[in-house]
Amino acid sequence: MLELLVNDTTSLRQLQPAHAPALFQLVNLSRKHLRKFLPWVDYNTTEEHSLRFIELMLRKANEQTAVAFGIWHNNELCGVIDLHDWDHALQKAEIGYWLAEACQGKGIVTSCCKVLIGYAFAALRLNKVEVRFVLQNDKSAQIPIKLGFAKEGVLRQSAKLHGQYVDMVVMGMLRKDWKY
Repeated sequence: MLELLVNDTTSLRQLQPAHAPALFQLVNLSRKHLRKFLPWVDYNTTEEHSLRFIELMLRKANEQTAVAFGIWHNNELCGVIDLHDWDHALQKAEIGYWLAEACQGKGIVTSCCKVLIGYAFAALRLNKVEVRFVLQNDKSAQIPIKLGFAKEGVLRQSAKLHGQYVDMVVMGMLRKDWKY
């Protein structure tokens, strides 16, 4: 199991099948909050769904196309961060993240992103990391802005959220521009 230390109180631990009960409980407790911008929440209705997600991400990690970590703060699972859509030819991947509402506003995700992006550039030798989020998701937007990502554009109606087309913002960071 891959583990990345963020600071004295926070670490990223690659999700394992044993984490499924805690992950589902966290999703369930955060359902109303997460549902605003994450369409998958409506399809994660049992612990089995969380287990299937973890197993899928472990397969993708073996294929080197994605990796998912639980965000552990004070030894409690409080969210998930991942690299996905890893393109080896272009040496780029997307980063995704979510955090339980009670843990927000403490800089946890920003710190976790710094560590995971640094890992992506140094260990995985990626050239670019992108983040995509729903245009109206102001909280999610603040993280790449703080980290110096460049806004690359808005993809009009490129995703569906609760049956409605939504615009997605794309922001990117190149390895040569990474300052952390």
